Amino acid sequence: MHTNSKLLFEKYAKPYFTPGLRVLEIGPDSIPSTYKTIIGDNSLSWDTLDLYQNPNLTYLAVDEYCYPIPDNHYDIVLSGQVLEHVRKVWVWIKELARVCKPGGLVITINPVSYPYHVTPVIVDCYRIFPDGMKALYQEAELSVITSVFESLEYPSYRNYIPGCSLDSRRTLRGRIWRSLNLFLGKTGWPVERAYDTITIGEKINNSSQATGEPKQTDT
Repeated sequence: MHTNSKLLFEKYAKPYFTPGLRVLEIGPDSIPSTYKTIIGDNSLSWDTLDLYQNPNLTYLAVDEYCYPIPDNHYDIVLSGQVLEHVRKVWVWIKELARVCKPGGLVITINPVSYPYHVTPVIVDCYRIFPDGMKALYQEAELSVITSVFESLEYPSYRNYIPGCSLDSRRTLRGRIWRSLNLFLGKTGWPVERAYDTITIGEKINNSSQATGEPKQTDT
């Protein structure tokens, strides 16, 4: 979890996590996740879902577009650094909206400046600015409260270039590069930092969707 994602979450999303809410986090970075640790409220019911086997997950999804969760189940559906790894985001965002309660929130954080990153089992498909996120949320009948493209890393420097978070450079070479950037940044050298889009949308209260029944799939 890079620094800018945590900072955007704290600034824009954290105020919405009021006591007693039911939260679903998709693709948590750990158990408990970084976001859950930032909130630090044990009154929240915080469930987790991923496609990859982990005995600590609440749900193991066998399909990235169909979750084993009833309709209208969660007050907040959260994902960070997941959207870019989803092939059909226009299908995926509707599934997030489906499991969210009417009047509840869907919150996504996705990278904009981060370099291409894949693994043998993870694809990297998209970088989406607020205009694109607003279109996706509209497609899922989510009313956008806020969608911003921003970097909050290293606020004390004068000049910046978009890239990845320097805090993510864990190799020796990366640590040297980070130290050099931050040292030279004091002289006006452009410091590399990550830019991300955070989008918060409310599920429109549609009585025709309020069935409370699990989603049915073709057999």
